[in-house]
Amino acid sequence: MTDRDPRRDAMPPRRARFLAIAAIVVAGVCGALIGFAFTDLQCDGDCDVLIGASTVIGAVVAAGGVAIVAVLTLRAMDEWQTITERDAGDDPAPRGRT
Repeated sequence: MTDRDPRRDAMPPRRARFLAIAAIVVAGVCGALIGFAFTDLQCDGDCDVLIGASTVIGAVVAAGGVAIVAVLTLRAMDEWQTITERDAGDDPAPRGRT
């Protein structure tokens, strides 16, 4: 059996979790930059509050979208590994079924 036992631990590998977090952070930064630039180009004069709000909204929306995709990807990876181990005969009793 592999070093990661799916019956004991449902956590994805550490590298996959790190890459998911890095993708969320990068998306948040990109969303903030887009929100800032979009409002900065549209507004003349004193627009500090509007620019700040659009920067935060852009960051939250972008990071939230990538977070959803990351969670779905990590779940799919776990399911794929479970099915692969079951088909290989390593896991006689699949999780959630008796």
